[in-house]
Amino acid sequence: MVSHKEQKEKINLAAEDRTLLGKRVRSMRKAGKLPANVYGKGFDSKSISIDTKAFIQAYKHAGATNVVYIEVAGETIPTLITDVTYHPLTQSILHIDFRKVNLKQKVQANVPLTFVGESEAVKTLNGVLNTQMDEIIVEALPTHIPSEIEVDITALSEIGAVITVADLPTTAEYIIIDDAEKIVVSVIEHVEQSLEPETASDAPEITEGTGEEPGAEGEAADPEAPATEEKSE
Repeated sequence: MVSHKEQKEKINLAAEDRTLLGKRVRSMRKAGKLPANVYGKGFDSKSISIDTKAFIQAYKHAGATNVVYIEVAGETIPTLITDVTYHPLTQSILHIDFRKVNLKQKVQANVPLTFVGESEAVKTLNGVLNTQMDEIIVEALPTHIPSEIEVDITALSEIGAVITVADLPTTAEYIIIDDAEKIVVSVIEHVEQSLEPETASDAPEITEGTGEEPGAEGEAADPEAPATEEKSE
């Protein structure tokens, strides 16, 4: 009913020590570099810069579940990508946070759920697929975190059928932390919504005018107002 996939490819990412901080990193971004921080338990936070194209390529393969080995100043640091900050308007990447991990200690991570197959209840009984979770929390060694967990919805063969966290698989390499009774996906009955025709409203009450044009008291928000302040770095 459900399966899991693992990513074994080793992902390396070259980086450089960074001295530019705050708003001064704008020049770095224009030069094709991204500011980033590496932090971790018992580890002094390190400010680094990474080639933008190289990071985008690595992120496509790593996501938030695969170990990324940061190579900086002759040191190789195993990390997980914990946060990617985007510009609110252009959606360009502004900053990345990496968490240093101990490859011999278990960590918790959010693993995406991928829904596969076709529900007979949706196909033939006019049911509606109701997805309530799109990721799950697992605990595992960093190198054993599955890149995704597939949920086969062909098991949903009747209206009211559900797949819960308890139905998801565990192996000797990882365990699921979320509440076992939480519903991952279900099939609910399709309900037709009746559309009532609009009725003409009563004539508006005529009042004495004020001599002002509608909306004169205020102005619309400026669509070109400056975006929110960037995340501090």
